[in-house]
Amino acid sequence: MAANSDLRMDLLPSDPLLHILSFLSFRDLIHCSFVSRRLNELSKHNPLWKRLSSEHWLLTDGDRLQSGVSWLLLFQRSHRDLGRYLQHYAPLKSAWEQLKAFLLLRCPRMIASLKEGATETELNDIEAQIGCRLPDDYRCSYRIHNGQKLVIPGLMGSMSLSNHYRSEVLLDVETAAGGFQQRKGMRRCLPLTFCFHTGLSQYMALQPAEGRRKFESFYPCPDQLAQDPSAIDMFITGSCFLEWFTAYVHNVVTGEFPIIRDQIFRYVHDKSCVATTGEITVSVSTSFLPELSSVHPPHFFFTYRIRIEMSSSASPDASCQLDSRYWKITMSDGHVEEVQGPGVVGEFPVMTPGKVHEYASCTTFSTPSEHMEGHYSFHRLADKEEVFHVMIPRFHMVCPPFREPVIRAKPASRRLEDPDGDGEFCDGDGDDFGDLRGINMAALEGAWCPRHI
Repeated sequence: MAANSDLRMDLLPSDPLLHILSFLSFRDLIHCSFVSRRLNELSKHNPLWKRLSSEHWLLTDGDRLQSGVSWLLLFQRSHRDLGRYLQHYAPLKSAWEQLKAFLLLRCPRMIASLKEGATETELNDIEAQIGCRLPDDYRCSYRIHNGQKLVIPGLMGSMSLSNHYRSEVLLDVETAAGGFQQRKGMRRCLPLTFCFHTGLSQYMALQPAEGRRKFESFYPCPDQLAQDPSAIDMFITGSCFLEWFTAYVHNVVTGEFPIIRDQIFRYVHDKSCVATTGEITVSVSTSFLPELSSVHPPHFFFTYRIRIEMSSSASPDASCQLDSRYWKITMSDGHVEEVQGPGVVGEFPVMTPGKVHEYASCTTFSTPSEHMEGHYSFHRLADKEEVFHVMIPRFHMVCPPFREPVIRAKPASRRLEDPDGDGEFCDGDGDDFGDLRGINMAALEGAWCPRHI
């Protein structure tokens, strides 16, 4: 009699069968439980649901012990509560946990400002209030933490330069709903952040309207040349909430954004922007300031932070003092400008072995991208006749992508005059700069904002 060559999978020994089941998604595992009594028993195996609970809900052994139920029941409980957010929950929960671990070490007072997560009912009520659906990734994040209290410093980054200060709070959903926009030019836009000092907010478009794409985030920028006052240009900061938030958290926890005075400063450091001349190393980081910029007229405001460090292994005879600076500025249209002047932001730092000197300055351009490079002139303290140059590496300043409204009115005759002069402004704690909900062009046109520094 010929042997039966058919092989039924559910007749395999338990160990290899459980190994096969470990590769299945939770949906396929549930489907397998209906095939036979044996597969039904094996599909409830605790290690299978431990893996799935960790993968989708980031649950730990501690969570299971606290719940007092099996991994299967714990997975089911989590899925009933958060199942609609399955594709968003793990990356957002992971981002929040990484951010909180970082803040605990570097900015502990921010932890206390985080609010507990909102409920499904509360989020549904907000949707009914504003008459628009909230995207699932936004809802998911707000189930984890409902933004932060209205305090300074803001979770979403700060910037301080001379008499200008910005710190963006991540708004709770109730406050955000109160600022939901229905006015022409900003229809169906929900604020994500808010700065008390400038009035600046980042918004999320809940519907595709007036040139915006659904769910993208942006800084609004009034068109100063349009006849229609509702014409709003946009500096785009993200294509969806998930991308916007996780990219920001990545920059924070990887050290891309420096921590200064217990605040997250949104300077971006290109690792190629480092140059060493002898015993001195110069590195540069940059930041774009949307609240002081405009698309129409083209006026793009940047700040940069420079770190000058003398090697701790340098000889004391290498001690020196900075005398002057030289800049070569190249704009995206090919125009080149050269600037030189004494010191840096009114200072003439003395460099000794191991010393670090940092300062911040700013510049404006009429093109959306440009680069700067140059050198500092130093003299040795032991011999003032010994003068040498220290290279400043080339660094690029590029504004975020921007978009115009669908229809722009015919431009008015008004234009922005570029101020002259060679002034510099140093980093400071920052004072109230007034309400910049619309760009304060009077401030831009004054001597406060130098052309190149």
